[in-house]
Parts: sequence; structure tokens; C-alpha cells
Amino acid sequence: MTEVTASVAAVFREEHGRLLAALVRRFGDLDLAEEVTSEAIEAALRHWPVDGVPPKPGAWLMTTARRKAVDRLRRDQALTARLAVLRVEADRAGPVPPAELTGDLPDERLRLFFTCSHPALAEEDRGALVLRCLAGLTTPEVARAFLVPQATMAKRITRAKKKIREARIPFRTPEADELPERLPGVLRVLYSIFTEGYAASNGPDLQRTDVAEEAIRLTRILRRLLPAEREVAGLLALMLLTHARRAARTGPGGELLLLDDQDRGHWDRPMIAEGADLAAVALTGGPPGPYGVQAAIAALHDEAADLASTDWPQIVALYDVLLALTPSPVVALNRAAAVAMRDGPDAGLALLDGLADEPLLRAYGPYHVARADLLHRLGRHSEAAAAYRTALDLAGTDPERAHLRRRLTTVDPGV
Repeated sequence: MTEVTASVAAVFREEHGRLLAALVRRFGDLDLAEEVTSEAIEAALRHWPVDGVPPKPGAWLMTTARRKAVDRLRRDQALTARLAVLRVEADRAGPVPPAELTGDLPDERLRLFFTCSHPALAEEDRGALVLRCLAGLTTPEVARAFLVPQATMAKRITRAKKKIREARIPFRTPEADELPERLPGVLRVLYSIFTEGYAASNGPDLQRTDVAEEAIRLTRILRRLLPAEREVAGLLALMLLTHARRAARTGPGGELLLLDDQDRGHWDRPMIAEGADLAAVALTGGPPGPYGVQAAIAALHDEAADLASTDWPQIVALYDVLLALTPSPVVALNRAAAVAMRDGPDAGLALLDGLADEPLLRAYGPYHVARADLLHRLGRHSEAAAAYRTALDLAGTDPERAHLRRRLTTVDPGV
């Protein structure tokens, strides 16, 4: 990758969602916004190697994309009337502040998040659309986030965009009485973005720190916009308490380090303190929500001096609450791992084996890793080796594969 190509890629990661959101607000067409955003990137790849990377690359991309959108609308006679309407609406709303002057486009992104969480869209389509279009994740990455095949996810994204266009769903922030219905979908999307950053679906690195930090930044904005929503505080707390461990999750060579092997002195203590305060807010004033409970679990991990002194009984109790709030195979898997730490590997393995027929877990690498580790602890090495091989086939990142190969050699030295 050349230096200029790397610069374009870096700017694209940083600016893609902002560009798309601003263009959707200006032109009211998600497909058009996606197309001209891609064309602007292609133009950058042509011009920047010759002219140099501009001082404000995001502003350059925005200007280029807007011009291409207007040119396309002018060329398409069927869209001439739409352009006239857009001009009238723009005059009424006032000028859209240019990105190079305000840098305030994250609010535009959240507006589009809420649009894509409209109840007219199927629930399974909402998050998929936002992750693909706004978070800039690839279709395979989005498919991994939802534990579905790539082809299925591609169909969902196409279906959602078609529904927005045909139902003329407005690109606006919902009214106060609409928020309760829309907010859970937005929170799920933000958490999915964070999860991709915390545990990358593929590539050479275990983490995509820039993606995780973007999710945190957007959630902070949502927290400022909706300070009374306890689950927003819970989600932000969960992100901070998890992201605080980022520096200790890999070794000097980028190798994966499990919780027991991490140097907890490298954990971000100010971030942990902020997350713990937010978790207390999320759990105060009414019944707990799923993100508040998950934040409480993360806080218990962060407060422990080591793995052995972790309050596993309390963590299992919190997983019981979470499983009642949001029954899912993944929550049940995490609870089983906690039970194994509290009651021993036999108890945890019995719970994992009870989940063996769950369709969502068959291609979910962490399930097979957890099972392999417990089998290893029980001395059932041939079964552990088989489970490690399954997990290895499902691993997406180089550090995960390297870690699993090392684990495999401990139970099958001939590998």
C-alpha cells in the first residue's frame, strides 16, 4: 500500500460515516449518498498522488462528493424535480454547516442512526444497515456481528435501503415520544460497532482501536443528548470498562493475552473509574437494563486484583439477571464460563454441552474455544484438540489463530 493510498484509507475510516450522514441530510437519498461517497474516494486516489494530500482531506472529500451528487441529479431528468424540492427544503432549514468549519457532523450520524432504527424497518435489518453504511464495516464484518451468513446479510442491507426509499422514511431525529421505541436499536448498533473494534472479525490485529473509540465517541454524544436515559449510561460504562483493558490484551508482538495473563497495571484506571461511576448511574433509579448489568459485570472484572480473587459468585448472579432480561445463547455461553470459574470445569462444561444444538453457536468461535479450554482443564486432550481445531477454522484474526495453534500444541504435541 502506497503512502497516499494509506492516507486515503485512513481518511475514509475517519470520515466515511460523517460524509454519508451529511450527504443524506442534504440530498435525502441513501443510495445516492453512498455512490458519491465512493466516487469521491476514487477521485482522491486519482488526484492526491499527483497533487498531494490536501491539508483538510475530509473537507476535500465532502466538497467533491457534493458536486458529484448535484451533477448526477442534474443529469438525471427523473430527479430534476427532486433537486428542486431539496433546494426549497434547504432554504427553509438554513445552510448546512461545512465540515471544515464545524466538525459537528457526529450529530448528523446519530440522526441517521435513528432513521435507520425506524419501526417501519424489520428489526433484523436496522442494525445491519447502520453498521454497513454508517460505521463503514464490510458486509462480512456485519454478518459476523449478527452471526449470520454473508449472503443473508447482503440481502438484509439491500432490503432495508429499499424500504427507506419506498416508504419515504424521513431522515430526522425522532420526537421525544418516539425515542423509547427507537433507542434500543441505536444502542445495539453502537455496541456492535464497539464489539468490532474490541474484537476484530478479521485481519492482522486483534483489536481495531479506532473503531472502538469511534463507538465510544458517538455514545458520549448520545449520553449528552439523552442524559436521563440510564441504558445510554450503561452502554457507555460497558464500553469504557472494557476498552480500559486494551493496552494489556496483546503482548509486545501483538499476541493475544488472556485475562489471567494480562498486566493489570496497564489497564486504564481513570477510564475504569469513569465507567464505574456511569455503571452506578445505570443501576440506580429503577429496574436494571441489559447494558447496566453488563457494565456491572465488567466493573467486577476491572476491580479484581487477579483472576482468582474475582467475585465469580456475583458475576454468575449478574449473568442470571442478564439472561432473564435478554435470553440468548451468547449470554448463556458467558454465564457457563463464569460458572466454570465458580464451580469448576465440570459444571461449566455441562452447561456448554447443553448449548451444543444452538444454531447461533455452531459457527461461533468463542463457544468452541470455551469448550476446548474446559476439556483441556479436565485432561480430556483429544476432545480438546478437536474443539481447538474447530475454533481455529472459525478464527478471523492472525493473533487468534496463533493463540489457538499454541493451545492446540499443549493437547496435541504432534501438531
